[in-house]
Amino acid sequence: MARFYDTHAHLDYPDFVPDLPEVIQRAQAAGIERINCIGTDFDSSRRALELAERFDGVYAVVGWHPSDALRAPEDIRPTLRELASHPKVVALGETGLDYYRLPSRQPGKTAADDERYKKRQAELFDQHLEVAAELGLSCVIHQRESLDDTISRLERFADRVRGVFHCFSGDAASMQRILALNSLVSFTGIATFKNAQNIRDVIAAAPEGKFMLETDCPFLAPVSYRGKRCEPAYVKEIAETAALARGCSLEELSQMTCDAADGFFYRRTTAAHR
Repeated sequence: MARFYDTHAHLDYPDFVPDLPEVIQRAQAAGIERINCIGTDFDSSRRALELAERFDGVYAVVGWHPSDALRAPEDIRPTLRELASHPKVVALGETGLDYYRLPSRQPGKTAADDERYKKRQAELFDQHLEVAAELGLSCVIHQRESLDDTISRLERFADRVRGVFHCFSGDAASMQRILALNSLVSFTGIATFKNAQNIRDVIAAAPEGKFMLETDCPFLAPVSYRGKRCEPAYVKEIAETAALARGCSLEELSQMTCDAADGFFYRRTTAAHR
């Protein structure tokens, strides 16, 4: 059986409370060997760590999501360092910039509120990058309608920090800008959607070793499960679509994406957690 990784999952979300052990079992049965549980704030990051301790093959990514930037402590670096000391933490994030839902779209909010929001997101993104550079970790990057600004901030750390632009849905030119910074892209179940030929074209164009797969569960279930909760086992269906797009075997696709993830995330883990 070909092996797979789910490099971006939110197993700490309430959606998985009723049956998480069964979700993990289904993932293992589908050949999913490793799952990254992604933190979105410090409480979420601590839950991710608890799950990493509880389940073999589950690892944690710790950080603060940009959409909640206004809720974050002024300086998150001390807590990031503390959380990242755990041996099953494999990256920081998810972090980045998100301009999709700006405050000015709400009643009573103005462009000045937008600028304050963007400024706070940028400060938090920089703090993640600073700690990642200090600790030799990579960053899981969230960007939405903010590619130029996200790349501009990452550029200043590109000689010390690698990023993966998760849930990538941009074009090949945008992907090349990211790869030029020694960073990667990651593809979700969106690639299986009927109207997503543009994403399949980018998968076909992605250099070997420069892309990974993820579910972003419980969101973005592949087309066979549209409207249902997504879960890590569905990486296999994403991989099948990616293999078809690239004209390669499932085993070849498995090898190239897992090798990319091994180099990006898991080089730091101790032998006890391999």
